[in-house]
Amino acid sequence: MLLVLALAAAIWFGGGFVGISRGPRMAVLAVLAGAVVLAQLTLPLTHPLRLATGRSLAGWAILAAVAALVLIYRWGLGRLKARAAGPAAAPDTPLFSEAELERYARHIVLRELGGPGQKALKQARVLVIGAGGLGAPALIYLGAAGVGTIGVIDDDLVENANLQRQVIHRAADIGMPKVFSAEAALRAQNPHIAIRPYNRRLDAENAAALFADYDLILDGTDDFATRYLANRTAVAQGKPLISGALSQWEGQVSVFDPGKGAPCYQCIFPQAPAPGLAPTCAEAGVLGPLPGVVGAMMAVEAVKVITGAGAALRGQMLIYDALWGETRKIGLKRRDDCPVCGLESGVARA
Repeated sequence: MLLVLALAAAIWFGGGFVGISRGPRMAVLAVLAGAVVLAQLTLPLTHPLRLATGRSLAGWAILAAVAALVLIYRWGLGRLKARAAGPAAAPDTPLFSEAELERYARHIVLRELGGPGQKALKQARVLVIGAGGLGAPALIYLGAAGVGTIGVIDDDLVENANLQRQVIHRAADIGMPKVFSAEAALRAQNPHIAIRPYNRRLDAENAAALFADYDLILDGTDDFATRYLANRTAVAQGKPLISGALSQWEGQVSVFDPGKGAPCYQCIFPQAPAPGLAPTCAEAGVLGPLPGVVGAMMAVEAVKVITGAGAALRGQMLIYDALWGETRKIGLKRRDDCPVCGLESGVARA
């Protein structure tokens, strides 16, 4: 058997060395394989030629099965590469490395995403406001999904009380600015993406310039002043805003996108509630895994908005009740008298 394999290797590599093309070499190997099979089927068990070619077909069958598996694997990998390349990639379109193709293979084989969807994720620029309960899981899944540029803005430090739910931070990060803790976690998770930390509070002076660098905004904050500011800025720049909120055992998520006919945040919440009516997580408490559920939902909506897959939660709010294991969706409508996106605001209506 070893003699036959050595002869086959000499035919293949020796023929290639002297310039014989692949086709004739394959034909000679096919003749050699046919001769081996014929010898095994027709010659007596003790015949020297049969002994020299492996005594039985069992060993050759195993070798053929291994070779077939290798060929199938190479064919499948080639298909993944071709799908990731897209139908007509532009010369300046970012290409994926071998490591990225393997990392995102489960995305690429999804019919609704495929190579074009993964390219859209790589080219996307997403800003996450807040690296706390909602921002932490959203950042983790956006980074894992391959969003090419992720910005995160927050002015808080990591505290021991955060670690019950803000899963991007570790005990060793206590006292560190949250954006730098999040940056370190994301860089360790996915070296193929760019992370931009902004260790400051979002305010009226920096919001417009900051939002201009991004395609999509995720709001995971827990104070209404920041929510209204983020909404006004996103609407003014025509950027979709994905907003999540938490309260004890319940969470909600929606996509506010007036440019696509959906309402904005202020359409649904015209004014902030009176003090005490909407207590923060620190005041009312929150179930530890709940921000993970809602933050992951925000990341899902971000992937859908970026790639155009499925139907994003525009004009809808998804509400999750963790205590009773229930979800429900309610429809949201744009208000003509909304001061941010209403008829007199000048915002286009789809």
